[in-house]
Amino acid sequence: MKIEGAKVFSVYGKGGIGKSTTSSNLSVAFSTLGKRVLQIGCDPKHDSTFTLTGHLQPTVIDILKEVDFHAEELRPEDFMTEGFNGVQCVEAGGPPAGTGCGGYVVGQTVKLLKQHHLLEDTDVVIFDVLGDVVCGGFAAPLQHADRAVIVTANDFDSIYAMNRIIAAVRAKANNYKVRLAGCVANRSKETNEVDRYCSEVGFKRIAHMPDFDAIRRSRLKKKTLFEMPDEEDIVMARKEYVRLAETLWNGTEALAPEPLEDRDIFELLGFD
Repeated sequence: MKIEGAKVFSVYGKGGIGKSTTSSNLSVAFSTLGKRVLQIGCDPKHDSTFTLTGHLQPTVIDILKEVDFHAEELRPEDFMTEGFNGVQCVEAGGPPAGTGCGGYVVGQTVKLLKQHHLLEDTDVVIFDVLGDVVCGGFAAPLQHADRAVIVTANDFDSIYAMNRIIAAVRAKANNYKVRLAGCVANRSKETNEVDRYCSEVGFKRIAHMPDFDAIRRSRLKKKTLFEMPDEEDIVMARKEYVRLAETLWNGTEALAPEPLEDRDIFELLGFD
């Protein structure tokens, strides 16, 4: 079930690093550029689009269960919500803990969207994916994506997760069109460790979101930064998200960094 006609981005990163916040603000940034945007959350806790819609919406997998997986009985409004500035929001959900596969859920979501012709009028699709890649199932959005974006912080654990994600994308790139666009340094005053890693493996930082308290507050207020008051930090962050959206829309170099072995990454960034 290929997604055709839209530019597709998958957002990955260590758990809790701010992927959903990044994805939602990036979706709105694309919408301010006049793009028709669809954001797909791929996490069982279904809070990817929380700041776009102001509430937790039901998941595709739960709604399909209610109709015994007869997708023809569903209407788009049953599983899709229009969020801030026209961003369309879908929560794929996930299997119960310890059962099933996240890849199946992603596949069913894309199938449902195509059956209802909801991808035909879309310019940008953003997959917001659970945690770091630990299995083929949660790497499934890479089968649809043009570019993968990794959200990291300027610390060892985040960069270690990024290294694993790079390896996963390289594996998928053998059979699919996905390539790496670069990384976003998030919640970080400095970027020296991220930049050092990127220089070592041939990767690229394409954005930097400082550790602004306004970003945390926006999440608590169930809003994106684009709905918050025009405070200095908020205006700066918005501009960076718009700049990132422009960079991705205009096309990025297809990066092919060489991930480090565990021993090498510990030697590069490990503890003193």
